[in-house]
This record gives sequence, C-alpha cells and structure tokens, in this order.
Amino acid sequence: MKRYFILTLILVSLSTLPIKAQTNQSSLLPTQAFGVIDKSDLEMTSCDFETDANAEILFDKCEVSFNSRYEREIERHIRIKIFNDESKNATNIKLRYFTGNHSESISDLEAETINLNSGAIEITKVDKHQFFTQRINKFFTEIVFSFPAVKAGSVVEYKYTLTSPSLNIPDWYFQNPVPTRYSEIRTEIPSILSYKSLVVVNQPFVKNTEEIKALTNVPSLREELYMGAMKDNLDRIVYQLTSISGSGIYRSYADTWQKITEEFITYDEFGGQFNRKLTGEMDIINKAKSMPSDADKIAYIFNEVKRQMKWNDVTTWYTATGISDAWDKKTGNSAEINLILYHLLQKSGLKAFPMLVSTHNNGKVYPSYPNKNQFNKVVTFIPIDTANYYVLDASNKYYPYNEIPHNLLSNFGLCIMPDEEKKYDLVFLQKGVPALQTVYITGEITPDGEINGSAEINSYSYHRINSLERYQVDGDKKYMTYLRDKNNNLKISGLKVENIDADTLPLKQTINFTLSPATPDENYIYFSPNLFTRLKNNPLLSEKRSTDIDFEYRNNYIVTGTFKMPPGYKADVLPKNITMLMPDKSISFKRLVFEQDGSIDVKYVIDFKKSWYSKEDYPEIHEFFKKMYEMLNEQIVLKKS
Repeated sequence: MKRYFILTLILVSLSTLPIKAQTNQSSLLPTQAFGVIDKSDLEMTSCDFETDANAEILFDKCEVSFNSRYEREIERHIRIKIFNDESKNATNIKLRYFTGNHSESISDLEAETINLNSGAIEITKVDKHQFFTQRINKFFTEIVFSFPAVKAGSVVEYKYTLTSPSLNIPDWYFQNPVPTRYSEIRTEIPSILSYKSLVVVNQPFVKNTEEIKALTNVPSLREELYMGAMKDNLDRIVYQLTSISGSGIYRSYADTWQKITEEFITYDEFGGQFNRKLTGEMDIINKAKSMPSDADKIAYIFNEVKRQMKWNDVTTWYTATGISDAWDKKTGNSAEINLILYHLLQKSGLKAFPMLVSTHNNGKVYPSYPNKNQFNKVVTFIPIDTANYYVLDASNKYYPYNEIPHNLLSNFGLCIMPDEEKKYDLVFLQKGVPALQTVYITGEITPDGEINGSAEINSYSYHRINSLERYQVDGDKKYMTYLRDKNNNLKISGLKVENIDADTLPLKQTINFTLSPATPDENYIYFSPNLFTRLKNNPLLSEKRSTDIDFEYRNNYIVTGTFKMPPGYKADVLPKNITMLMPDKSISFKRLVFEQDGSIDVKYVIDFKKSWYSKEDYPEIHEFFKKMYEMLNEQIVLKKS
C-alpha cells in the first residue's frame, strides 16, 4: 500500500532541519513513573467522580515525537484501577500495529500488576514470554497479553513505544468506556510539519497549549441502545498532516476532497483495480447488454456477483489480493467484491462509480474535515436522476440491489468519478420512505381464555432484510422461538415464509398459534393483542441519556387484529381510542379498539417521520415511548355474562 509512502528526497532533506522544542511544563496532575505509585491509589475503593464505575483509568499519557530519521515514535503509559471482578476484562490487552509495507514496530513493552498486601506494595510483572504476537491479516499484527494476580483493588499498568515510518499522528481519545482521572497527549512536532486538527470535547482542557492537551475527571461513556459509533461520541482530538515545508522542499498532503480522490485513484489496491480483467467476464457483460432496461442489467449483475462471490467477513476499502485473484477464488473482502461489481457494471455500459463510505459502527464523515481515514468501506453508486440513486453492496447477500444498506444511511459517501473532470462528489445517503411492517391477527377465544388463531406478517424494506437474514441464519425452530418474543404462554404450531427470492415483494410470514391465558379466571378473560410485533418491551427505559438517538431509518408499523369472543362473554374493559403525537409531531401513535358483531377489533398505527434525535430531545422521546408502550401492552378484559 502507499499509505506510508514518503519521498526519499524529502527524508534526506528533512534530516538536516531542526526540531521545534517542546515546552517543559509539568502536568497539573501527577502521572508518575512506571512502578511508582501512591498507596492511596491502591487503597481507594471507588472512583471519586463516578462512584458506580467498575474500573478507573488513573492516567493515560501519550507522547508523540519524531526521531532523527523522521520516524514517528509514540510513547504511551496507561494505569488502571480495578474496583471489582466485573472489570477484569480491562486486564486483557491487545496492541494492534501495521505490519504491511513500511512496517511499524512495538518496543520497550512492560506490564505489571500492583497490589497492596498487608499494607505492603507488591508488584507482579508480566513475564516477557507472556507477550504473544499474532498476525491478524496482510496488514496488521497484534501483541496480546493479560495481567497476573488481578483482584478487586489491583492497579495494572503498561507502557510501550510504537515506531512508525508514518508521519500521521493517530487520533487521541480522552474518553473511554470507564472513567478517566487524567488523559494527556503531548506532541513534539518538527517545525517543517504542518497538521490540522478536529477537536471534540465537552469540558474545558486543564492543559491547552500547542504541544499539550489534557483533560481530567473525564466521565465514562457506555454503550447505549440506538447510539451512533462509539468514537463519534467520545471526547477526542483528530490530527491530519497537511504539508511538509522547509529548505526548498514543499509537499502538500491530501487535505481536500479533490486531493483525496486523486490519491485513491492512484492506489493500486483501489484505483488500480478498475480495469483489471476477470476470467469469463464477457459472458456476464454480453448477457447484461442484451437486457431491455438498466434496472434489469443492474439486478442481474448484482445478483450474479452475490451468487458467485463469498464474503470473507473483512470490511475495508482496499483489496488484499486484487479483484482478478478474488474472482478466480470466488472469495474476497468487501472491497474486492464491490470493485468486481463496479467493474462489471461499468463494462456493461452502466453509469456506475465506486463510492467510499463509512458504516454506522465506523462513524460519521465530516464534509468540512477532508480525511481519507473517515472511510472503512467501498460500495458501488449508480445515479438514476438528480434525486434518486442505487447504493450497492454485494458483500451482504441479504440486500437487494434497490435498497441502500441501512448501516450507511444518514452519512456522506465519497463518489469517485475517475473519468470526469471534477472526479468526486460528496453524497448524503438517505431514504425518505419509511420501512413498513404490517401484522394482521385473527383469533378465536375459547371459554377458558385460550386464543387459537393465525397471523400474517408482511415485512417491507429493512424489515424484510432483517427478518429474512434472521430466518435464514436461525432456521425454522429457532426463528419461531424469536417470534414468540419470550412469551411462554404463546405456542406456534406452524410457520410459512413466502417471497424469499422475490426482492420486489414483501417477506410474507404466516403463523398458526395458540395463546394460553396468563391468569386463568372463571369469570374474566384477559389478553393483550400486541402479538408478533417486537413492540412489547420499551427500549428507552433509562431516565438519562448521554448520546444522540439514531434509529438508522424511519419505521412504520400497522397492527390489526380481530378476536372473536366466546359465547356468553362481552367486553368489560376496552382500551380507549387515542392518538398521541410527539411535541414536534415527528412520531405519531394511534390506537383504535372497538366491539362489534361478537368480536373485538383492534388497530395500532405507529409512524416515525424522523430517524435521528439529539440527546437534548431525550426527555420528550423518553416520555413518549413510556406512554406508547404502556398503551401497546394495555390488556382487553372480557366478562362472563
């Protein structure tokens, strides 16, 4: 790869230039040398500013500098306090580094556990033979180790030096899944190197100079349901090299989208694959060209690539062995599969382009901060008109050609147009039409309160994709357990799934079921019509929220049911008809329940007009969800005449 490519001429010239001196200022909080510790840290039983934490990072210190050969050196020292057994996972360490061309290396690795035994400080070092090195793939290696003698009250620490030919300064995260008492990054940068940075912090720096950035008492950030990427929500600073300038030498780096696009095109593992030949490709290309419409051609090529290629579970934007080799072996990473798709579409005369994207777990792309490291995947982009387009990912066999992968929505993609003058376009990927799921239930209630009936579920768009994947991965038996949704009184006696291979039709599931009464009563029958909806348990129970809410896509649900009452019974308590709206009208909930002709008819309609809410909106959406789920689960009561 050319990720670490640096001109030899520049390196030779730079070696004679001075390094800018770092300000010699001590930290506001002590970080202490390796093996030196205050007894009070061993005696403490909880974090001062987050008392329920299982562990606390006492300090995390990073120093970035460049040696005389202009190799980047990172010295890092981390010390962690263990409060209880729940935090022992924090003692399993993995240090990943780049070992492709222009490899990185880790040296001076030390690790130890510090305990207080009978008032005396006891140190147990990690034996160097317990540092295990394992190759992850063509590009990365990990050093893995665990700490010995760890118990509640222990302090563990490790330090190492990472040397790299890269001039890039890695992103620094002040915040972690556990609270951090002190976090500091120091940069000792040669005067001829220029960087820009993106700073995202939610509290004032305790140290904020050109060379040193430090925060103290940083709260933890824990996983929350419907949050975006963890790294998008952490306090952090992101650096990007923009230029090298000195002694008549000047080189600018890819700090604009145009430069980044041109750089991607020059990579052999990306742009160099666009015109590689595939064995037998003309059979596919000629068949596609003979089809009457572009949609037919796209669907055929997309499904053919999905059929022939197996994804190896590696998500990336660059090829490992190239598309020709991957095609011959019929297996490849996401880049190889999707660049094969792009190649065949383009050779078939379709206006298709490779697009760099960031998945939901990888994080947001900032248009105002051009940086190639924001992307982790490549897909194929096909514009239809000024407002509509296809985004194709053939590495996921459950997606149809005409559905944007939902883990790419509400984010920007960088469309690469190698044959056009502008060469790129930033496209905000979104879908205005909600994903719909309908449930229709018919049931007959027996005098002892049992309901025998059937349900028909029609799943569209992302509901179809999610249900189909779960069904095909789980199989009938396990999938029926999923449909029961932990309701031990619900038994499924039959399941039929239709339209599995018809991408343009909803996934249709027909279910035969029996629902036994939870509380048998001689005079009353109680039941909830909220069946087969996955809307039983409120996912937003927490009173507080630290992150924005990202549902990824809009949802619509329509649930209808008809329940025939047994002879001699009538409705005693029916939930009230109601329509409820969020204050901004972005979510609506409607419930209709009525009795007619010896049956109880129900209908629920839920419509989401937004898929994203800020954490400041949480009190309103939390209250709405609380009321909505109470209404969804409100029971119907029948009384014996």
